[in-house]
Amino acid sequence: MNVAAWLQSLGLERYEPLFRDNEIDWEVLPKLTSEDLKEIGVVAIGHRRKLLDAITALGAEVRAAVTAAPRDALAPAEAERRHLTVMFCDLIGSTALSARLDPEDLSEVIAAYHRAVTEIVAGFAGFVSRYMGDGVLVYFGYPQAHEDDAERAVRAGLGAIDAVGRLDVKSVKLQTRVGIATGLVVVGNLIGEGSAQEQSVVGETPNLAARLQTLAEPDAVVIAAGTRRLVGDLFEYRDLGAVEVKGIAAPVRAWQVLRPSIVASRFEALRGSALTRLVGRDEEMDLLLRRWARANAGDGQVVLISGEAGLGKSRITAALAERLHAEPYLRLRYFCSPYYQDSALFPFIDQLDRAAGFAREDPPAARLEKLEAALARAAPPDEDVALLADLLCLPCSERCPLPNLTPQRKKERTLEALIRQLEGLARREPVVMVFEDAHWIDPDLARAARPRC
Repeated sequence: MNVAAWLQSLGLERYEPLFRDNEIDWEVLPKLTSEDLKEIGVVAIGHRRKLLDAITALGAEVRAAVTAAPRDALAPAEAERRHLTVMFCDLIGSTALSARLDPEDLSEVIAAYHRAVTEIVAGFAGFVSRYMGDGVLVYFGYPQAHEDDAERAVRAGLGAIDAVGRLDVKSVKLQTRVGIATGLVVVGNLIGEGSAQEQSVVGETPNLAARLQTLAEPDAVVIAAGTRRLVGDLFEYRDLGAVEVKGIAAPVRAWQVLRPSIVASRFEALRGSALTRLVGRDEEMDLLLRRWARANAGDGQVVLISGEAGLGKSRITAALAERLHAEPYLRLRYFCSPYYQDSALFPFIDQLDRAAGFAREDPPAARLEKLEAALARAAPPDEDVALLADLLCLPCSERCPLPNLTPQRKKERTLEALIRQLEGLARREPVVMVFEDAHWIDPDLARAARPRC
């Protein structure tokens, strides 16, 4: 079914020209928001609500299709050795629930719990191997591997706890706990034959994940040393020390994941601040220093550093900062993220958050005061302060009221405010802007950066 046919099935074929003119295809459709629909001209609230409900249902159908896809279509034909991150998620108090609830009601509760966990796991490209009553076994790194599978697993674990905690089924408060381990396994079609065949993982890793789950407190994620080593300082932890785990002879180190950390750079979070000496990049460094000299003289420069993952792109930018540390300049760092590609202007929001020095416990009024102090360096007009405060979801002050604008015009004025902020800073001293992982940049910034004739 194409987009036009989909709109016709909803009785909203009148919007087909709007979708066509705005190049909304089957890939873009699931990412549309209420603001997007309003922007392209879907004015009626009822029609926007109907479209959003249908888009949500469409996403659920796609996830169900992936989960229900024939396993031999997803898996290799033979067992193979893989480096895998395994997550085991368990529903707390299911035995007590079985004594309290009618079997049909309990079945509905368990199904809702499975759906919530599966939806979160699918968002991080995990693979649900099987449901085991009140448990869910998930693989990250199989059948498709990613460079950040351990991080995806931890974020999925935190997300699953939050999603299950927000469920409201049969007036039952649900809680879950998660164990995660990473290591070498043998994975493939090892159990059963034909339609009864299951994806199975052989090795210590799944057993360790399951055991760590039993050690976790309600609404907690516990990870093993192998996972902790891979995720570095991307999260905040509570060290549980060496714990006794049934079935494993020696005690194992374990950590409870508390929350994502506020560290800005993925490179620094994963590799630490102690870097080895940069070798074999003299030509690249000379080029960057020449471009810096021209920019410092007033001739603005843009340099793109591209290459395969692990080639040393972030290391080169760190080396440039080391070379410039004695010179007077301002460094602005913007970090794109694979987990915030659908969050408009996320790199700028993140940078303003760090520049203002927000603390987790700061109330909105304190955050607004800190933001105004951070922006004052560029002497922005009051409207720019209001627009950037709104970008950070902060209430505007009476001194800097938010102008009454259409969503499209507000987006344009916000981009203009960000540019004026940069210009104001550049008038005071040279500026080096670093955009890390630009391949994960959000669509709004990508469109804004596109050359115009």
